[in-house]
Amino acid sequence: MSELMSVIERVPAEGASARPPDKIETNVDCAGQTVVAANEAIPSAEELKDSIIEILESQGYIIKSGLIELPDGLTKDDYRRMNQLAVAKKLAAAEPKLQRCEHKLINYIANGHEVFPDKVSPKLVLVQGGSEEELLFRYASLHWSIPVSSGYGRRLRFLVFDENNGKLIGLFGLGDPVFSLKNRDEWIGWNKEAKQSRMYHLMDAFVLGAVPPYSSLICGKLIALLALSSEVQDAFRSKYSGQFSLIRKEKREPILAMLTTTSALGKSSVYNRIRLNGVDYWKSVGFTQGSGEFHFSNGVYSKMRSYVEANCEPTAKHNNWGTGFRNRREVIRKCLSSLELSSSLIYHGIRREIYAAPLGNKALEFLRGGTTDPDLHTWPADHLAGLFKERWLIPRAERCRNYLDFTNDDYVLWPDSPTLEEEGR
Repeated sequence: MSELMSVIERVPAEGASARPPDKIETNVDCAGQTVVAANEAIPSAEELKDSIIEILESQGYIIKSGLIELPDGLTKDDYRRMNQLAVAKKLAAAEPKLQRCEHKLINYIANGHEVFPDKVSPKLVLVQGGSEEELLFRYASLHWSIPVSSGYGRRLRFLVFDENNGKLIGLFGLGDPVFSLKNRDEWIGWNKEAKQSRMYHLMDAFVLGAVPPYSSLICGKLIALLALSSEVQDAFRSKYSGQFSLIRKEKREPILAMLTTTSALGKSSVYNRIRLNGVDYWKSVGFTQGSGEFHFSNGVYSKMRSYVEANCEPTAKHNNWGTGFRNRREVIRKCLSSLELSSSLIYHGIRREIYAAPLGNKALEFLRGGTTDPDLHTWPADHLAGLFKERWLIPRAERCRNYLDFTNDDYVLWPDSPTLEEEGR
């Protein structure tokens, strides 16, 4: 434990920036992402154009007349491959800080023979900055098949452990939702005024899922249920009680009325059919338009950022948001426009299913501004875990025994990493 804590002291909190190397300037965008930009050569317009087209084509995109086209008949495995460059970039950025303690963190990942389905006892743990749990959260997030965001604005992160063996079952992170999401907004019934005043009461799961071998026991559904628990609402209330909003300077009652999320790769099997005792916990409300920036997050974004900082002006925004560009998407849009490339290149075409989970009987009415009381559900974590265990876990374990074959050696990211002792600390 003391060895791992010594590493924690040297690893910056997620969203914070480490001390940059000499002669390199850094910027932190509004998503909390550190962007290394300056003192490396600013690319010319033609060089950057070529780099953008090359990186898109290397991921499998077809570029015709300045627009992205996806090949026909793509599967989820194809979508995963299209994310490989962005995932590899995220992994490379994390390696200097996390690989040195992997041999400790891997002990939280169960071997198959250490999991006893009838004795699984989930426990929610709120992740605190600078803690061992934060390192584990960051380490586990690196195993997702798409690059995991650090979350935006407000943020709550949770780990779920199996108290029976002390191993990690899964995790989820909640952050501020994107402001404009057409199908979500129409489903809620938001007008502009209601959305501006009530979006505070909604959070988005930017990562959610189980780790192996629990993932083989479809424990992703367990994590999706626990994210809706009363304990999460209590954590939200505790963290944001008495705080003023950044722009409006208003103090709002910290009521969490709804969660949303988008599937990683098209339709999702995790959130589908989570119906127990007549309650639909998560509802499909449509699909995204297939836009984003992950397809630029693989080496070309830093060049785009350098070019934009040298050649473009940020869009005006409220002074309390600070100076500089709003976010990565603004940087990309400004860059594409300056290079006379189509802004449609931001549409990668991978449409993700949108799910919503109202947390009260009157949650929708509350979000529309029609009531001050969402009539929140009382869903204790142990109750939800019990429902999951009876409906899915035990039957799955009886039918599928492949979880027993898993060893945590299969989870290692850097098999040749030196231990702290070998580094001499």
